[in-house]
This record gives sequence, C-alpha cells and structure tokens, in this order.
Amino acid sequence: MYTYKEEIRAMLQQKFPWEKLSGKTIMISGATGMIGKCMMDLIMYYNEMLGKQSAPIRVIALSRNRERAKERFEGYWEKEAFQYVSCDVNDEIPECGKVDYIIHAASNTHPLQYSQDSIGTITSNVIGTKNLLDYAVSHKVERFCFVSSVEVYGENRGDVERFDENYLGYINCNTLRAGYPESKRLGETLCNAYYQTHELDFVIPRLSRVYGPTMLSSDSKAIAQFIKKAAAGEDIILKSAGNQLYSYTYALDAAMGVLTVLLKGVCGEAYNISDTDSEVTLKQITEWLAQDNGMKVIFEIPDATEQKGYSTATKALLDTHKLQELGWIPQTHMREGLRKTVESLKK
Repeated sequence: MYTYKEEIRAMLQQKFPWEKLSGKTIMISGATGMIGKCMMDLIMYYNEMLGKQSAPIRVIALSRNRERAKERFEGYWEKEAFQYVSCDVNDEIPECGKVDYIIHAASNTHPLQYSQDSIGTITSNVIGTKNLLDYAVSHKVERFCFVSSVEVYGENRGDVERFDENYLGYINCNTLRAGYPESKRLGETLCNAYYQTHELDFVIPRLSRVYGPTMLSSDSKAIAQFIKKAAAGEDIILKSAGNQLYSYTYALDAAMGVLTVLLKGVCGEAYNISDTDSEVTLKQITEWLAQDNGMKVIFEIPDATEQKGYSTATKALLDTHKLQELGWIPQTHMREGLRKTVESLKK
C-alpha cells in the first residue's frame, strides 16, 4: 500500500549531494504550498536519517497562515533544525538570522487565485521577490533560487514542438490572466538586476504543471479538481473538450528538481522542470482517473469567474535537456502519480 512517508524515504536513496547542505540554513517562502511542503519533508526526513553523523540542514519556513503551517509541519514544530516565521513576503521580511540559501516559492498558483486575487498574484512575484532579494543581499546568501513557471513562455506560436529556456511566446498583457506570467517574467528580470548590481548568485527553476499528494484542498487547477473528484468517488467534471496538451511533473520529482537546480545549476541560468513521460491531454487525465476509480466524465461549461483564471494556452511542452544534464531523473510518471495522489487524498 502506498504511503507518502515511504515515498519520501525512497526519494532520499537517490544519488544527490545532500552533504553540500550539511550545516547550512535554507529559507523557503511559500513553505506550506505543494512544492514547499515536499522540499520541507525531503530536508527534514534527510535530517532524521542522518542522525548525528553530521550537522543537520536548518530550515526557515515562511508562510502567511500559521495554523496551516502547524498542520503541515506538525512533526517538525519542536525540532531544533526547524524554524517557522509567519509573514507576508509583500512586507519587509522579518529578521531571521543567518541564511545560506533562499528558495522563493511563494506565489498564487491556480486559476481562482488569479481571478479573485489578481493584485496579490502580481505583488508576490514582484514585490515579494524584491523583499527576499533584499534579505539575500543584506545577509550575504550563497544563492537565491526563484521558482518560476512554464507560464513565462506564453502561448506556443506554432514554430516549436517544445519550449527551451530561450523561447518566448505570445502573452496579451492587457488581460487579468496575464498577471501571473508577466509578474513571473518580471521576477526573473529582478533576479538579473540584483546580480548586476549586487553580484547576487541566482538560479531559476521553471516548473511545468505540478500535481501530487501535497496539493492543497483550495487548489482550483483543472488537474487538482479532477483528482479531488476521483478521491471523493464523484464523477469528474471536464469544462472543455480536454484537448489541451501540457507537460506535468509529480510534486516530489518537482521538489527534487528545484533542489537540483539550487545545488548544481549555473548562476544566472533558467532550467525547465518537466517529466517528458507525463505529457498528456486533460481528456486523457480524466479518462485514466475515471477508469482507475470507477466513475464517469461529465462535460460542463465553466462559469465566468473560473473562465477568467484559465490559461488560453492549448499546447505547452518543455524541453528538459539542461536539467537532465545536471542528473535529474523523474521517478513517478503520470498514471502512477495520479493513483498515488488519489490514494493519499482518500486517506
């Protein structure tokens, strides 16, 4: 039977230079989010496996909601290597002491947030990034990691099969939905500006669409809604023809991808994180979930609020050669990942 804890332990058996982080302090913003939670679990379980062999990796977890953090990190709350700080990255970052690495993963990441908190979507990617960059400069961190997104590429112009890290597609900036991709683009530019002005070392992992057992109940992305329906034993609602073809990555694989870029990436470079064996249409996802959980797929027209937050991209596949050259290999592919996630949510 699948358990998330066993999967974490299995991930830690992979060849990875954890020893480089021994005795270091990592600040993670958005720590209670889907990717943040995975990174926290990997690091804290590594500390547990390490015992007293060498200095543990210390983590400073930032998020806005203290109660949610207590829920997500219940097993770590009293650990010496764990520190929680409740703050909004749009405000000045509180003094947290010495930090060696910062991973900025705080961001609105799903359609309802884009449409209902459009200003917050933009500010966390711009003002929040600036505040964390300022903290990084003032505390002389070794490296800043800005977690970006496939959304920066915009819509495929029809001239490539996959987006490499230099591709630039179309985004209509005069729309509400553009707030997320445009602010992610500006966040990346800010990192470059801090490198030029302050010689701040930085890297940019760009995530494909991510799913997994650590997703929040509030997640309104299409795949999250499908998975929640399957876990609840309800028919799956598909609000389009489902022909959109996207790259996906299982959450734990994505977290290992971010950590790989943090430790092995070249300063100033962006790296796509995507499982090329998990490139499927929305329709295929719903069919797999329906088949594996004994339910039907129902077609429904989205309401106006939902529609505002939806991406207009119909095909977004990522070229992952750069990351593969760093040694990253995804472990869990789409259908297996869906099964694990549904089973985890049922529990």
